[in-house]
Amino acid sequence: MSDFDLAVIGSGFAGSLFALLARRIGRTVVLLEKGTHPRFAIGESSSPLANLLLEDLCRRFDLPRVAPLAAFGTWRRRYPEIACGLKRGFTFYGHGAGQAFRGDPERRDQLLVAASPRDEIADTHWYRADFDHFLVREAQAAGAEYLDRVDLESIVPAASGSRLEGRRLGQSLSVTAHLVVDASGPSGFLHRALGLPQAAFPGLPKNEGLYAHFEAVRRMDEVLSPAASADAPPYPPDDAALHHVFDGGWIWVLRFGNGITSAGIAAEPRLVRELRLAEGAPAWQRALARLPTVARQFEGSRAVRPFVHVPRLPFRSGVAAGDRWALLPSAAAFVDPLLSTGIPLALTGIERLIGLIERDWKRPELARALDAYGTATLRDADAAALLTAALYAAFSDFELFADLSLLYFAAASFAEAARRLGRPGLSGCFLSHDHSTFGPALREVCAEVLAGSHGVEGRKEERARLLDRVSRTVALLDVVGLSDKTRRNWHPVEAQPLMDGAAKLGATRGEIEAMLRESGFFPDPLSRETLPPPAADLRARVGRTFQSGA
Repeated sequence: MSDFDLAVIGSGFAGSLFALLARRIGRTVVLLEKGTHPRFAIGESSSPLANLLLEDLCRRFDLPRVAPLAAFGTWRRRYPEIACGLKRGFTFYGHGAGQAFRGDPERRDQLLVAASPRDEIADTHWYRADFDHFLVREAQAAGAEYLDRVDLESIVPAASGSRLEGRRLGQSLSVTAHLVVDASGPSGFLHRALGLPQAAFPGLPKNEGLYAHFEAVRRMDEVLSPAASADAPPYPPDDAALHHVFDGGWIWVLRFGNGITSAGIAAEPRLVRELRLAEGAPAWQRALARLPTVARQFEGSRAVRPFVHVPRLPFRSGVAAGDRWALLPSAAAFVDPLLSTGIPLALTGIERLIGLIERDWKRPELARALDAYGTATLRDADAAALLTAALYAAFSDFELFADLSLLYFAAASFAEAARRLGRPGLSGCFLSHDHSTFGPALREVCAEVLAGSHGVEGRKEERARLLDRVSRTVALLDVVGLSDKTRRNWHPVEAQPLMDGAAKLGATRGEIEAMLRESGFFPDPLSRETLPPPAADLRARVGRTFQSGA
């Protein structure tokens, strides 16, 4: 068969999941892959919002085999052979060049935001070699035709859609599809074949990346001095997306349960030149030499695969959809791995695109719906890029960086709570960038940070006013206690702020309590446990968090 309803290019998790969903609504699908599985890939850190999107897709399209992958406990019990990592939260440490991390008593050099209170319902790091391969097999089992080792060369109009031409195993290949969906990553096939324009993210540095997988990476609780961890944090800091932040860049550390650790550096152009990042392993060692505590964490570790250098991390296509074609978010734009936005953005786009195909397939409205999809996809990426650019500008000022990061967690946790209440429209688009009050305030504070006046010597009053504006913007959507300064940058899971924030969500206390129970916030769903009154200090480190967003 060479004529299909849908041709999906790229069989990473996004392309394979989309192909699987398309089969569930009765579309014929061919899934085209340049390489083979299993294969190395990054984009590994999920989040509560991402997992909620995955849960919703599995429920809506009846995918009981995929649904267990939305939480650590169900994943490990159902699929122990598919490697994953435990992600209890987002951990950030601020470092100075050449200085050991000691831990400020007021925690002004660190930020921990819980993403779950216990392992059972925690989020995960996806070991993509296993995860993607599983989804490819699921798509095949659902009836998608899968072809690997395909070299596509062109796309040309055809009577029934578009014809993809190329070669496979030395033989010519021709596939016709009514709609072509590209999931082949930044600067992917359709971007090149259609000669699509490329646009820039204003204010975001032209960062480069360097990464690999490692063995024998030490945990930070083995590296830090006792003074740095005198109080019990809301979760073990390494059971998280761990970020080492410093002037000019940052290093990520993600642990999998198979003994492998994903780690890499994203660096601004100035630091790229100093480290000579394209040299790979020597550049990695030069980066560690600047950060004594991080160097201790990687002391005795070993890269288990060659380093990958990415000469340009940010990418934005000028267009994301057109006549009988669409780019999934991972092919339309890439910002930076700093806030783990890649997976939730991809799932948001998948939900949008499969919804319009289900609703408007072969109707005149399809063209208009695709255009709206493309616009929304790029606007979401722009919002993520704006906040990321502001965070890069604040790397040398960790207090400001930490406060700005809470803008992301406030918007993401609000979106998750709204979705769980059955009110997804309440939060609007990704990062609530279209929210009537939060959206403009987010853009204003990010623009001010990028203008740079907060860092000018002698302008302490301007900086204080900026920090106050950031805090007031966080408070607009904060329903999880992020505005509580007594936490001193350690944010556990708490039920009370959600109860207190019911009005922001247009909900009653009873609706919030029902949402908490239904989402598994309490460990025993059969118990008759009741919440204390609002005045009580409820630190319920139980159940699923609403503090995050990948």
